[in-house]
Amino acid sequence: MSVQYKLETFEGPLDLLLHLIDKAEINIQDIPVTEITEQYMVYLQNMQELELEVTSEFLVMAATLLSIKSKLLLPKPPIIEIDDFDFYEEDDYDPRMDLVQKLIEYRKYKGIAQHLHEREWERSLIFSKEPEDLASWMPTASENPVQGLHTVDLVAAFQKALRKVVKRNSYARIHRDEISVKDRIRDVVEALKRGGKGGKVLFSKLLHEDMVRQEIVVTFLAILELMKMKQIVCYQERLFDDIVMEWRGEEELHGIPDVEIDY
Repeated sequence: MSVQYKLETFEGPLDLLLHLIDKAEINIQDIPVTEITEQYMVYLQNMQELELEVTSEFLVMAATLLSIKSKLLLPKPPIIEIDDFDFYEEDDYDPRMDLVQKLIEYRKYKGIAQHLHEREWERSLIFSKEPEDLASWMPTASENPVQGLHTVDLVAAFQKALRKVVKRNSYARIHRDEISVKDRIRDVVEALKRGGKGGKVLFSKLLHEDMVRQEIVVTFLAILELMKMKQIVCYQERLFDDIVMEWRGEEELHGIPDVEIDY
């Protein structure tokens, strides 16, 4: 059965060998030299029949394949002993190894070249705009803000900025003045007792702008405690009007409870 090949263009003898190995699905580490050599010689013969130029590289590879084939067929030479030295080829020596290493390295570089070719093709599909002179669109250059300054001035400005950062990171411990509900009840009672029994005070009069949220909450709790003790009465003249507190209790207030609140 004759084997026919469609002649293709190969970059060199290694490229042709890789084509034959891949087509036959052969392990590159275990090349059947006899089979590959026959296919290689058939390819060269077809090139000569078609009057194609066969370069010296292909002929050198053909000679290399024939040399490897002959080494595999011939028996190993006997051991020669000269002056206590043994000269012989190693038992595990394979004449194909040099060719295998060249094929592996060539396949690696061929794969890299293929990858670069694909990247070139992808890049060719991207169209870039030619660079333009945008000087006319640029704003007018302003004066140099550090013109006339020296290195000493810049160092002084940097040290000043560092001092500001140190001050900014400093902190102080502030102790909050605690106000109890019991003390606030006494304050509300004092304000009501100034008008005698039946005296009235507006809730807004007990508050001022400098009050913090804690003081406002304590004031509300103090009023609620006084209402619970039935010492005051709270009402409004109209909807959303100011709260009116009217004193109904005794002149002397006894048994003020201690109310604790968590903030």
